Amino acid sequence: MTVARTVRLNKLRLIIFAAMLAVAGLLAATTQAAFAHTSGPRAFAWGGGAKPVIVLEHGAWADASSWNGVIARLQADGFTVYAPPNPLRGLPQDSAYLHDFLTQNAALAGKPVILVGHSYGGAVITNAAVGDSKVKALVFVDAFIPDKGESLARLLGAFPGSCLGGPPADTFNIVPFPSTPQDVDTYILPGLVPGCFASGLPARQAALIAATQRPLAASTLGEPSGTPAWRTTPSWAVIGTADRVIPPAALTFMANRAKARITHVNAGHLSMIADPGVVTRVIIKAARATS
Repeated sequence: MTVARTVRLNKLRLIIFAAMLAVAGLLAATTQAAFAHTSGPRAFAWGGGAKPVIVLEHGAWADASSWNGVIARLQADGFTVYAPPNPLRGLPQDSAYLHDFLTQNAALAGKPVILVGHSYGGAVITNAAVGDSKVKALVFVDAFIPDKGESLARLLGAFPGSCLGGPPADTFNIVPFPSTPQDVDTYILPGLVPGCFASGLPARQAALIAATQRPLAASTLGEPSGTPAWRTTPSWAVIGTADRVIPPAALTFMANRAKARITHVNAGHLSMIADPGVVTRVIIKAARATS
């Protein structure tokens, strides 16, 4: 091999190596940018007063993991987030539990709070926030927003069309619990979850939701709500236009009555799972508007 040919080959190797480094660097930069967009800090400028804490209340037949997509986005924007468990034992008990979490929690002392509720969680935050001056805004996501004396059953009866409104034996698996013999737990029948409670979500995800659902005490549906916090606290509402659990007409009526700022999203009842970005943006709007 001649010296000239050796030099040419070495130059070619250097060019190829440099090109590989350039491509690797581009891929790394692209990957880092994508990761920063989904998981890392965002370009979010907070103006005004103290940044509020976000407290998320899940609804019936769900748990706090239903907020995972929203939590990740809020944390990426620098918010402190709590998603305490909802006992699902009854509206008075669940509201008292959340009220104590808000008022007796040293981690929240002196800090403004944006309180968010999904579905039945909307009724819980409506009651739990009464008398708590820390709560600066209420955000209702596909949620009940009852007035004083109203029950969930009464609201659903006024706006028929819920996919959970059929005969109980055809809708729920009913399981007694010994500590309260006059009441029973209700689980949505697994076959109803994909097209009803989790409509619009992938089949595998709907199957996971069906398997991990937490039951609601049946008596909860008939319990009257108390004085509503939304009468004195600014409110926002996210309405899934394809919600099959709480008909959109009912969601719209309740949101308008509470003078909530409404955002529509093309989703079913679990819009915080189907489109967590929209829900997160509404929560941040409420935080900014009340800071």
